[in-house]
Amino acid sequence: MTTDERNFRSSYYEKVGCFSVEEMKSLNKLLQDDIRNLTKLKHFVHNYTVPAQQRHLLWCLIMGIMPLHKSNTEYVRDQRRHVYEDLLRAVTVMRCLEPLEPFKSREMVLHKMWLLENNRLHSNVRADDNQFTEIVRTLLQIFDDDVDTYWMAKEFYQYTRELKNECAKLKELTQTLLKREDKELFDRLDKLGLFSENSELLDNWYTTCFAGVICETVLVKIWDKICGGDKKIVVFLFVELVKNIRSLIRDKNSLDEVKTAIEKVKDLDGLIVNKAIKSWQSNNGELKYAH
Repeated sequence: MTTDERNFRSSYYEKVGCFSVEEMKSLNKLLQDDIRNLTKLKHFVHNYTVPAQQRHLLWCLIMGIMPLHKSNTEYVRDQRRHVYEDLLRAVTVMRCLEPLEPFKSREMVLHKMWLLENNRLHSNVRADDNQFTEIVRTLLQIFDDDVDTYWMAKEFYQYTRELKNECAKLKELTQTLLKREDKELFDRLDKLGLFSENSELLDNWYTTCFAGVICETVLVKIWDKICGGDKKIVVFLFVELVKNIRSLIRDKNSLDEVKTAIEKVKDLDGLIVNKAIKSWQSNNGELKYAH
């Protein structure tokens, strides 16, 4: 069997939810240990496709929401739930919640709770607030437990703060990679001002990790890698996105038009995300921050 055939089969099996027996055995062993090894858990998430049924636990362990010591799990889970319930009760009693459409209520409730916990309930709205809401909205499409979703949203938001601090470097990497992959496309986006200091379009996409842009059920595979510790994967996702619609971008005359085109892609079948992960795996070691 050729390498291409093996890669095709692997991608197909992952898409339908089948995973390598050895990978599953390895993951199950890691999760069954009395004291889970954080380094090995991150290594697994970084290097392998995360099974959907194990994602919730893996993220909670890696993010520190659940303890690595299995014997402490119930106690910590109870404490997390108590904090969640106290915050929920507080925003309810304080009547912080305006009448909302049902499909928006959960994300807005969690947002109000987050503001209260950060002593910002009555502060002016900031851009960061919208970024937190986008993260919550995405996670609510992936996980069923609102308690853990709230804690995961808080922790993932902290990851995005790290991304925000590294945006300048990430934009440099984006230019390096896109020049190498498609010089004509790079020149077009550069001419439209995407990489100028005045443009915050890339910053916004990177600091939300494309929440609200890519379909949640496939975007989560990118977020797995971010949980595993690699923030540069957002660069590869962006490059594959623009390559996918390069013919459309060629006809655009403003960044607003480019933004609209990109945010219509969604990638429902996950082809772009899978290409981004493959490119990241192949080229990540070569793509370094400039010093």
